[in-house]
This record gives sequence, C-alpha cells and structure tokens, in this order.
Amino acid sequence: MGYEKEVLARARKRHQEAVDQFQRIQRERRERVYREYPRVQELDQQLRQTMAEFMAETFRNGQDPREAVELLRRKNLHLQQERRDILRRSGYGENYLTDGPMCRICSDTGYVGEKMCSCLEKLCQEEQRKTLTSLLSTNLSSFDDFSLDYYNTIPDRTLGVTPKEQMEMVYETCVDYARKFSLRSKSLLMTGGTGLGKTFLSACIARQVVSMGFSVVYDTAIHVFSCLEKQKFGSADEEEKRMAQRIMECDLLILDDLGTEMPTSFISPALYGIVNGRILENKPTIISTNLSLGELSHRYTPQIASRLMGEYISLVFIGQDIRLQKQGQA
Repeated sequence: MGYEKEVLARARKRHQEAVDQFQRIQRERRERVYREYPRVQELDQQLRQTMAEFMAETFRNGQDPREAVELLRRKNLHLQQERRDILRRSGYGENYLTDGPMCRICSDTGYVGEKMCSCLEKLCQEEQRKTLTSLLSTNLSSFDDFSLDYYNTIPDRTLGVTPKEQMEMVYETCVDYARKFSLRSKSLLMTGGTGLGKTFLSACIARQVVSMGFSVVYDTAIHVFSCLEKQKFGSADEEEKRMAQRIMECDLLILDDLGTEMPTSFISPALYGIVNGRILENKPTIISTNLSLGELSHRYTPQIASRLMGEYISLVFIGQDIRLQKQGQA
C-alpha cells in the first residue's frame, strides 16, 4: 500500500511541525526549571559528564573496566534520583523534563527501518480523510448509518427477490469488501437507478479503506474525464495534472456517476484506458452508474462492457429513490 505524494508530503510537514513544537516546549520547560531550581541544571551537567566517563571507561584498553563502570552507574542513578526528587517536590512531576524524542518508537524519523511508524501513519490517514471529505462535500459516510428501512418487501420481477433482500446482500458485500480490502481485491460495478445508495456505500468503503492505510481517489466521472482530457490536450492546471496521475496510481479508484458526463469521442478511449490499465496493474476500482450493462455497452463500447462483466463483481441496486422518500416524509 502507498499514500499519494501530496498526502504523504502534508503528513510529513505536520509530523515535522509536531516534532519542532515538542522540542520547543521541552526547551522552554528546561529553561524555566533551571531558573527556579539551578541545582537541576547542575545535575544535568553532571549526568552528561558521567555518561562521557562511562563511555571512556568502556573503551579503555588494557584494564578491566567493570569496577569503574559499576561506580559510574551507581553515581548516575544517584544523580537521577536527586533530580526526580527535586522535580517532584517542586510540583512539576518527576517526568516533567525529558531528553528523549517525541516518539520513542522511531526517534522522530517517522520510520522504523523501511516501515512507516504509527506516528506518521496516523497523520497520513488524517490527510487522506481530509482529501476524501472535500471531494464528497459532506463528512464521510459510515456503514452504521445505512438503513434497509427504505427498501420495500415486494419481489422484483427481474431478480425474483425483494429490494430489501437484494440490498441486504449488497450491503453485506460492501461491508465485507471494505473490511477485507487489499491490493488483490476484485473491482466492483454498482448499477441501479438514482437515489438507491450507490454513492453512500461507495463513500463507506472509501472511509474504511483509508483507515486501513490505503490510498483512495474518489471522484465523479465528469471531473475525472475533464482532467484527463485537459491533460491530453495540454490545458490542465497543476491540480488537474496531479489528479490525472493519481487516477492510475492510487490503491483504490472510486469512479462515481459514470454515464452522467457529456458523450464525446474522447470518453470511451479514456474509460477503456482507466478500466484496462488498472486491471493490468492489478489495482481495484469501484464504478457506480445509473446505467445497466446493456446501456453501458451501447453508450461506450462492447469491449468496455466485456471488461466490466468479466473482471468486476456486479452489485445491482434496486428499490425506490431514497431521496424522494425522505422528501415525502418531510
């Protein structure tokens, strides 16, 4: 898994700012304590001196250093105890001053070996959520907020099941997909009429996948095709260029409302490039559309429809428009 370059850059900037603030606070604390309790400063100087002596004795040649090292160790422990006693009596607390880093796991580097430390990982996830939230215009959706109450129990003539039964299956599939997401996950094709929950459940998946540390791009088909077209013809601004790059590089691409864009000669090749390119790179994609598979084949190309039917898990949304139902209840 990997975060987008911009997300990682923002997280690293915040991480460095946090480290700088931590170090500044420690300096201010130390200066305050030294002014009020000069003996603490003397103890710190002696502790640094005993550490230097300890290192010298350890590497001294021709003599057994164990006795000298043991004396220095006892002296060091005595100085540390006196220091803690002063801080405790002062009301600051014995752990008020620290010489260690903000994060003791990675020593403030953000990495343990080649693996990202949890301190930087947390910031990356926060920045990823900010990006998604801005795209969705509202706060990220939660699976807990999904309700089956809006789907009736009258059997659908085509599928032979009720909308409630079908959508319970769709919901459980989305929950399972999100919780078990990996770079080996299959792609999803969500089809069905407007207002049936496709965008909502896509957003739920995005939220869960981001929390697991994967990079996610969530955008409308209209905006994605616009960025790619401007990129192709050299009129894209910097943000549109970055979006065109992220579309192919992210761990999970969610393309919302396919079919709402204006049909042009550019669209079908661009869509095929996204679908086929990400399949070849083994990168999962979620596409939501109000069009059926037949309509997709007619609007775009049979090749695209074939790739979608052969490589994507199809989730059919049925029922009545939830937005209209809510308006009727108002």
